Amino acid sequence: MPPWCLWLLNRGRPGAVQQPAGLIANHRLLIPVVDLDLARVRAFVAAASAGHFGRGAAELGISQQALSKRITRLEDDLGVRLFLRTGRSVSLTEAGHRFVAPAQAAVAAGDRAVTAARDPGRPLRLDVWGHLYDPMRTILPVLEGQDAEVGHGRDLPSVTGALARGEIDAGFGRFDAGATDAANAGLSHRLVRLEPVDAVMSARHSLAGAEELRPADLRRSVLWCPAQLSRLEFLRRFAAEFGIKTETGANLGLDHLLGELSADPRRFTLLPADLPLSRRDIRVIPLAQPTPLYAWSLAWREADQHPSMPALLRAFADLGRANRWLEYNPERDWLPGTAPASG
Repeated sequence: MPPWCLWLLNRGRPGAVQQPAGLIANHRLLIPVVDLDLARVRAFVAAASAGHFGRGAAELGISQQALSKRITRLEDDLGVRLFLRTGRSVSLTEAGHRFVAPAQAAVAAGDRAVTAARDPGRPLRLDVWGHLYDPMRTILPVLEGQDAEVGHGRDLPSVTGALARGEIDAGFGRFDAGATDAANAGLSHRLVRLEPVDAVMSARHSLAGAEELRPADLRRSVLWCPAQLSRLEFLRRFAAEFGIKTETGANLGLDHLLGELSADPRRFTLLPADLPLSRRDIRVIPLAQPTPLYAWSLAWREADQHPSMPALLRAFADLGRANRWLEYNPERDWLPGTAPASG
């Protein structure tokens, strides 16, 4: 009988054996401690991601035999099978599926530990997304005086993936909690700015002469979306909420977007109210009753935070108070997922 079983049976008896080293008490049971070998965990992650031992081995630059041995030893360490091996194919067992996410996190944490040991002065790495709405207008004042490197993410899933893998320290853009399982990915996020958006349209649009519009006034117009609606959650929800037709095109930058609006007087889109636009063939009209607000958020890893994260969060809070970035009145404003204001 293993010594941990003997301890469990004799617990509480006079003269009982003491808890052996290397075991963790968990109220009702004892969990043997396993010191994971990161090289073996990395081999598992590579094979699981590739869905094939050969491709996983190629990714790591080792032989397939070496990768297979590492995975077998990892399975022996854990006492469970992680892969089902049938001929030339492999698939994850239930235990393997459960192990994928924490294994990826363990490898990423190991890589971050190596980086921290070798380069203690590394700048904070931050990716932004939502480029048509120019996130740099908000980010640059916040980062003033801070040691940071700003990169450009493709969209929310790509940025949260980079965060989970430890490739970046923070992300800034529109955070749709329904589009990603932030808690299970070990991520936190904070709303840092609510920004009014205006209706932008051709000077030939039938509503171009208005000083102000309600979203309901746009029901006979077409909301032009510079990408598939599945990637433009804010515009998709706006159209659904106010019963507006949509058309989609390619995202080739702001100038191309404005050209598409100018060419078709039926179209309009939504852009931040303080985004500088200086084209004579384009009109920018404020929206009210309600005013749609675009929500900017900061996302970061809960564990292994970069040392500069607290300062970055304070800078957002200070600028937010000074510029009233988080003002919201449900009787006046509209956010996706909330009821529209009456009137």
